[in-house]
Amino acid sequence: MVSVYEKLTNAYNDIKERIPFLPKVGLVLGSGLGDYGDTVEVEGIIPYEEIPGFPKSTVQGHKGRFLFAHVEGTPVVMMQGRVHYYEGYSIQDVVMPIRLMKLMGADTLFLTNAAGGMGEGFGAGDFMMITDHISLTVPSPLIGPNIEELGLRFPDMSQVYDKDLQDVIRNAAKELEIPLKEGVYIQLSGPQFETPAEVRMAKILGADAVGMSTVCEAIAANHMGMKICGISCISNLACGITDAPLSHEEVQEVADRVAPDFKRLVTKVLKEIG
Repeated sequence: MVSVYEKLTNAYNDIKERIPFLPKVGLVLGSGLGDYGDTVEVEGIIPYEEIPGFPKSTVQGHKGRFLFAHVEGTPVVMMQGRVHYYEGYSIQDVVMPIRLMKLMGADTLFLTNAAGGMGEGFGAGDFMMITDHISLTVPSPLIGPNIEELGLRFPDMSQVYDKDLQDVIRNAAKELEIPLKEGVYIQLSGPQFETPAEVRMAKILGADAVGMSTVCEAIAANHMGMKICGISCISNLACGITDAPLSHEEVQEVADRVAPDFKRLVTKVLKEIG
């Protein structure tokens, strides 16, 4: 049986000659936000299906490929479509793309997602900067033998989301006059949307937004010593906050509506990081 690290290095060695430059930032484009990758001058594309042992994204609207581009001078590798635990992959496969971006050279991880909002005053179309996270129903990607080549057995989690990067996001939003919420993101497994009782539980625990991704990726990145920041697009109010039923189509529609502001904010942040 191939070890997790061997599988990772095999994948990297297979594609390393196709990587056009040394990326500084790994950018994960969440549900409905993948079109951002179509707005930059792409210098390289590696479809997931061409990477040995790599999981394939099966979610509608997720294109499933790495894009390489300089955004305002910053070298970026972006995931146009992520992999989710609910798709049936092991948690090690779910975070394999994050680990691969680190091997490519990225020392900063910029996470984005579409999420249900439950914070005070949140509405569909808001942006929330992630200041912390909660993980409950998804296993840690660090379970099992520690991969010493990647990081420590017991990594500290007291400041997963880098304070300096949070300041960059705040300042960028202020300069662009884009309203920005801040809060805690909780990852549940999905693929079903949350029940009203689960949303009440999440609120009691201190969550402001809920989704089906991101936290396991942040854990893996933190383990490897990457600097991490994240923005949630509040695509809907979480179940029970309103009486309206939830749908994936709503997520796509809201993301499309806020796409221009999302592009401006992400581009500005990437420029400042660079």
